[in-house]
Amino acid sequence: MRVGLLGLGRIGMFHATTLSALVDELVVTDVDEARAEEVAQRLGARVGDPFDTDAVVITTPTSAHAEALLRACELKVPAFCEKPAAPTVAETLRVAAAVESSGTAVHIGFQRRFDAGYTAARAALRAGELGQLHRVHLLTGDPAPPPAEYVAQSGGIFRDCHIHDFDILRWVTGHEADAVYAVGANRGAAFFAEADDVDNSAALITMDDGTLVTLQGSRYNGAGYDVRMELAGTLGTWAAGLGDRTPLRSAEGLDPDGRPWPDFQSRFEAAYISEMSAFLSMARGERESPCTVQDALAALYLAEAADLSRREGRSVRIVEVAK
Repeated sequence: MRVGLLGLGRIGMFHATTLSALVDELVVTDVDEARAEEVAQRLGARVGDPFDTDAVVITTPTSAHAEALLRACELKVPAFCEKPAAPTVAETLRVAAAVESSGTAVHIGFQRRFDAGYTAARAALRAGELGQLHRVHLLTGDPAPPPAEYVAQSGGIFRDCHIHDFDILRWVTGHEADAVYAVGANRGAAFFAEADDVDNSAALITMDDGTLVTLQGSRYNGAGYDVRMELAGTLGTWAAGLGDRTPLRSAEGLDPDGRPWPDFQSRFEAAYISEMSAFLSMARGERESPCTVQDALAALYLAEAADLSRREGRSVRIVEVAK
């Protein structure tokens, strides 16, 4: 296969390295032409048009996702795009319409769907090992905040960070959210408040089957990168993301033995590689999209509702923001 990659930032570089070992030819491009040339030489790739290939991987800044996906649909090139499909609901709907009308295969990148822990928890729930699901808890804690310039254009903690929690919640449980009540606080740098964002977050989500979901997040989880999901049912409780590198100490002395995860890239390295392999399989026509634009839209609706709830101090039903 000839695969193009658009954007060579941190996650773009990771995908480029993975793809260089999986495809026959890798074509890269970046706004920084010198960087593109350096990466191409180092990985045995070439600089060129990423859309003049068998498939394209889009890892540009969020603001450029929609334009790149629309280009892929116009040319009917199978595409992988890091989350989100677009920064707004209106743009995501436009992309979804283009995907449907063109019949282009599109995979949106939510890598937790390929993590071994989340996959096992989903299988256990579907097999009835947990009984009837009653409660879910989600947690995402970054060890340190992103740069101020990133926060200003990120869309806020619910759209940028917790959208991963919202997607995996749907994927693992097989249910949709009905309503959310969200709050936030600023306990760190002033640039969060200046961007009308928060650096700590919490929410209560009610699912369409009555399951109660709690959510917590922080940009200042100094102990390390912590991402977990707990599922409590009538027959058992499962946790995804609880291991010897989880940055969590037990007051009873049951402490993890390994070094805490330093960042999302190392925590989900295996999942990212599995995700890219799944994309290539989709591009070859061997499987359906593992995560569609419609899936991304559903997660975005929940993020929109959570952000609206935080701003207005009330519970928001998903139907209020869904188009």
